Amino acid sequence: MGDQPGQQRPAVEVGAHVAYRGQTWQVAALQGQQVYLLQEDGTETSLLLGRLFADPGFEVMGARTPDAVPQWGLFETVPLAAQQRALAWLPHIREVETGLPHAPGSRDGQMMRPEYDPERWTLAQRDAAKAKELTALGFPRVTRTTVERMRLAYRKQGLWGLVDKRTVPTRGRHPTGYADERVVAAVLEALRRQRGRSKGTVKGLQVLVGQILEDTHGRGVVEMPSRSTFYRLVSVLADPADRPGHPARTATPPARASSAAVALRPGEQVQIDTTRLDIMAVLEDGSLGRPELTIAVDVATRSILAAVLRPHSTKAVDAALLLAEIAVPHPARPTWPTSLHLSRAEVPFERMLSLDERLEGAAARPVIVPETIVVDRGKISLSQGFVAACETLGVSVQPAPPRRPQAKAVVERTFGALNDLFCQHVAGHTGSNPQRRGSATAAEARWTISQLQDFLDEWITCGWQNRPHDGLRHPVLPKTALTPNQMWAAPITISGYVPVPLAGTDYLELLPVRWQPITERGIRLDYRTYNHDILDPPPRPALPCLQQSRQVGGPPQPPRRPPGLRPTH
Repeated sequence: MGDQPGQQRPAVEVGAHVAYRGQTWQVAALQGQQVYLLQEDGTETSLLLGRLFADPGFEVMGARTPDAVPQWGLFETVPLAAQQRALAWLPHIREVETGLPHAPGSRDGQMMRPEYDPERWTLAQRDAAKAKELTALGFPRVTRTTVERMRLAYRKQGLWGLVDKRTVPTRGRHPTGYADERVVAAVLEALRRQRGRSKGTVKGLQVLVGQILEDTHGRGVVEMPSRSTFYRLVSVLADPADRPGHPARTATPPARASSAAVALRPGEQVQIDTTRLDIMAVLEDGSLGRPELTIAVDVATRSILAAVLRPHSTKAVDAALLLAEIAVPHPARPTWPTSLHLSRAEVPFERMLSLDERLEGAAARPVIVPETIVVDRGKISLSQGFVAACETLGVSVQPAPPRRPQAKAVVERTFGALNDLFCQHVAGHTGSNPQRRGSATAAEARWTISQLQDFLDEWITCGWQNRPHDGLRHPVLPKTALTPNQMWAAPITISGYVPVPLAGTDYLELLPVRWQPITERGIRLDYRTYNHDILDPPPRPALPCLQQSRQVGGPPQPPRRPPGLRPTH
């Protein structure tokens, strides 16, 4: 009952049962990239792991993820009384979850009491029964809600979730203390409204906060803090340059030291962000505009896994398709020299080609399946389509903390490097700000979005991926700056390369859906008409009995709307 914390993906290991070519096999042995499969009737076969993973019906049958390792090192830092309290709660929580007070496989007796039988009682009823039992045993103030809260904490954090966090000695206090969250939100809103205007006093800001609380929650619902508490809130929440009653500073020190992201293996963390490219491009209608650039940067190798240019604001489907470009090899252009092919890169190409045939003719760029993607809190990055696409590929989405640009420092610095190393050498460069913009920028613009995309892909392959990066150092050669391709090749022999086969239907699932009427001429999309015989199927024969039953049982049903057509590329 309930998922334990620390779950992992199902693994192919000795003894596991897998589905391959419509049949169930058991993994008998693993030797390098070779796997030996066995059936119950004695049939056996051996093949490469890459071919096993590429099978359309492959899956690990009945895979059970291991339980999380208890955090004993952290658990021992709390007082002994808190440890004993958590250990006292543990068998009771397990009994509510599974019906048995001890973990499976333990040597203790496994006697299930009737009031905790999962087949007879719901989880809420078992919570209530456990609350009565604990109250009778002398546990202070135990209700059904208390048992439910402890049970959910155990699901999320294991034994550490049962510890009273008030007893943790290293528990840091929030900068705003115990202030009401509604007051904190009102102070932030007031500071946002005052930003860019003439600075006033903290007393005047307090009046504005009171108006915001009254408009949002009603008169007298939220109590204003005292004057000293309000001054401390403003001092903590306001930026030094925007703090009321203080002059603006030319250099604003950070509130706290910047903590750069640390990743040790490719794909451990990938950062995605969007910005306006400092190049004036020619749009489809002949007008000029700056396209938007969306990139995905691997933190461990500093590799640009994907880069997409769009003429207007990036849509959620563009961010979802960006995932597909990350997980599949990038094909080399026919006009590119062979030196830009993956076969010429400093990677174990022959071994990787035996696992993934798509690498034949691929560009010399990494193919990495991300484990965690760090995005901003925009509507596109947190849209249902993007999150669903990440769940399909087994990727965890991590929104960056608000007002913490250092959380995506790698991708932000990559944008700066793109402007310095690529944009300023392209016709139509606009500069980083209007003061640096030339007078003939519009006359210099000559490239379309598709042409700029080709230039950018070639520059990433031959320039960025083969340029030494000062932040990439190997422990064996700390004084040598490595290139992103070299940094990708260094740990690939340890972490391995597992291809992710994406079929055509997977790309269709990432595309947006729009209901469109089907007329006698077909479907009209963006001034184009699409027509096919499948859009006009032959009528089905009428069913008198079914129609008569509908008329007798109730009003006639309206005709079903024909399904829409998903746009394809």
